[in-house]
This record gives sequence, C-alpha cells and structure tokens, in this order.
Amino acid sequence: LLLTPPPPPPEEDSWRFDALGCVRSRDDVTMSSLPRARYRSALEIGGAIGLLTEKLQARCDALLSLESSESAQARAIHRCRHLPHVRFDRMSVPERYPEGTFDLTLLSESGAYWSLPELALAQQRILEHLEPGGHLVLVHWTGQTRDMSLNGHEVHDAFRRLTPKLLRHLRGEMEGTWRLDVFERL
Repeated sequence: LLLTPPPPPPEEDSWRFDALGCVRSRDDVTMSSLPRARYRSALEIGGAIGLLTEKLQARCDALLSLESSESAQARAIHRCRHLPHVRFDRMSVPERYPEGTFDLTLLSESGAYWSLPELALAQQRILEHLEPGGHLVLVHWTGQTRDMSLNGHEVHDAFRRLTPKLLRHLRGEMEGTWRLDVFERL
C-alpha cells in the first residue's frame, strides 16, 4: 500500500502563489513563450510549489524540477504526484547542478537570490548543460526585497550580455512587475 502524504499547510506558501492571479497570468505567458511545442528534457530551476511545473510538464517528455526549499518542494511533489515523467531534486543552484543536458532550461525567480559571483557560475553551468539550439527562459519579478541580492533586471541583463556570442535573444517581455526573456543556445 502506497500512501501519499498530505500537502503541507497553506502557510508554507510564503509568496502566496496559489492565491495570486498575477502568477497564473505570468505562467500562462511563460508557457506561450516557449518556441517549441515539445521538449525532450527540461530543467526547471526554482520550481517552488509546482504551479508552473504542472503546466510545463505537458510540453516535456522528461522534466526535472529543482527547489532548495523543502516545504515548497513537498507541495510541488504532492501537486505533481500523478506525473511519472516529472522528477524533483532539492538542489541549490549554482553550488550544485544536475548531470546531463537539457533542451529547455527555465529559471524562475531563483536568480535574484544569487550574488554576482553565483550568477556568473550559474550562467556557466546553465550554458554547459543547455544543448545547442536549446532554449533558456528567464522569468523574474523586477522588484527587490531584503533577502534578494539582485533584482530581475540585473539577472536578465547579465544573460543578455551573453548575446550574440553564446545566446540568441528570441523574445523579451515586461508585464507589470515581472520580466520574461527567451534565449536560444548557439
């Protein structure tokens, strides 16, 4: 008998992702920004409670969602428990990075918590593991809180500086308080 643990209590959702309609709208725009209808192997850095993970999985043969928060990841695992092609790992990028290559990497919000040296290391690791022709999607809030080292603009602009030598910029969008950029690995 396999028992599924109950989800953590609602107060574990400190960003109130479940209640914020703007997150759902942002996630819908993120999904519509994907250049391909299907991806072989996707990596989601900063999966949080799995709202975007649940949508993203429908476009992926395999999806690995990374999250450093145990409580947030527990909610994501519960949300996606019926999806066998979705895997989860508690991993703090850029200190650690998963093996293998990906044809889609999605970085959502996590980059704002890195220092500049951590951002540079993350860029290196993302590019090492992103296949040529693969897509990198960045989605970040553009504000800043005390626990954030950077704001979304700083993260996105750092990746924009990698064009045209390493990345091709395919799409950029700002809506309210968030920013989205889509790149292709050269």
